[in-house]
Amino acid sequence: MNSEQASSAENPAPLSKTQRQVAASLGRRHRQEKLFKSIGLTAVIISLILVAILFINIFAKGVPAFWQSAITLDIYFDPEIIQISEKPVQQPDETENAFRQRYLEWQTEVGMVNFNRLILDGLYKVIPEASERQFRRDAARIVTSGERYALRDMVIENPAIIGQTKTVHLLTDANIDVWLKGNIDRDLPDSQQQLSPKVREWVATLSEQGIIENRFSFALFMNPDSRSSLASAGLAGAFMGSLYMMLVVIFLAVPMGVAAAIYLEEFAPKNKLTDLVEVNINNLAAVPSIVFGLLGASVFIGWFNLPMSAPVVGGLVLSLMTLPTVIIATRSTLKAIPPSIRQAALGLGASKMQAIFHHVLPLAVPGILTGAIIGVAQALGETAPLLLIGMKSFVAQIPSGPFEQSTALPVQIYLWQGNELRNFFEARTSAAIIVLLALMLSLNALAIWLRKKYEKRW
Repeated sequence: MNSEQASSAENPAPLSKTQRQVAASLGRRHRQEKLFKSIGLTAVIISLILVAILFINIFAKGVPAFWQSAITLDIYFDPEIIQISEKPVQQPDETENAFRQRYLEWQTEVGMVNFNRLILDGLYKVIPEASERQFRRDAARIVTSGERYALRDMVIENPAIIGQTKTVHLLTDANIDVWLKGNIDRDLPDSQQQLSPKVREWVATLSEQGIIENRFSFALFMNPDSRSSLASAGLAGAFMGSLYMMLVVIFLAVPMGVAAAIYLEEFAPKNKLTDLVEVNINNLAAVPSIVFGLLGASVFIGWFNLPMSAPVVGGLVLSLMTLPTVIIATRSTLKAIPPSIRQAALGLGASKMQAIFHHVLPLAVPGILTGAIIGVAQALGETAPLLLIGMKSFVAQIPSGPFEQSTALPVQIYLWQGNELRNFFEARTSAAIIVLLALMLSLNALAIWLRKKYEKRW
């Protein structure tokens, strides 16, 4: 390298004005790009942190509610107390209705038995002091009142246990469960405690002995809601109500939405009428859900005289709300199918209907299923429209059909959140939220799996 070359390398030629402007512009754009990436990454991290805080808060409160305090007692099914006739057996010449009538009368007879006395006799075995007259009222508050129905059901299922002693696990009162879990300050004066000093003394002793312990709460999943026996309140009635509503949505909104989307996308002429229909479908997707509740209350209940608080009405309302989602998702899926598929089918002599139903739709099934499942999952979590059709009313039974009164999982969460025994139902509300989230996440996971499994790449 000669001296001139070395000198030019050490002292490069100055940049022109245009080059300086380009370099400055590139530097500015690179800085803006880095800033945008940093802002986007920060927003994602903040969102994930907030979601994590929400889930941690819900799970921290809700998971303990899946376990509930229960007392283990040896219950003697005393024949002197359970004085009932033999369980009916259908005779060869007896009609089904006549046998059902006799069986219902027998169930009523069993229901008249004083099962609370059996529970108290079992309590007296582990707390002899409770048999004294001045303590009997306190003893009756240890086991929640709804557990007498558990003993009744045991007798109905197997009358042979009369005269036998069975070891059973009975739920304690809600106040005892709260006290044992430490949700009530034990240092408060007696006037502010929900349990009497004697009951607290008994419960502490039985807990140390292992007679009272936390067990997985099957009642949360198997029982309907209850106001007389708060510890027995469960989600079974709300779950069945949501199930019936989702069945109505699946069998009504999904077929209608898919059919409407196929017609609008593949067969409908392009004119002002179809343009108006498409605009209204897009607008309906943005309508607040409470408006659909007002529509359902005025039309389905006011005009058609369908029963209030019935899952069929809730399903119809949610179907109207879900239709735009299904239509839009299905149309987007159909648009994504390459035109060459249609052209090839038509070129081979297929009719337009054959091209659509034999070639396009099979390829669009993953996207259609995804849209339908997402729409159903959205409907599952709706609360506002259900409140306006009466599904916020208290229902203490599990519905056996879509025309019987019921509530739904989101509404049950709403009702429990406002319960006066907040220390007990705050955790139970979070547990119900966990159940609802698990169902919704399962539906969304199913949609993702179906799309990945059947997705075609072009």
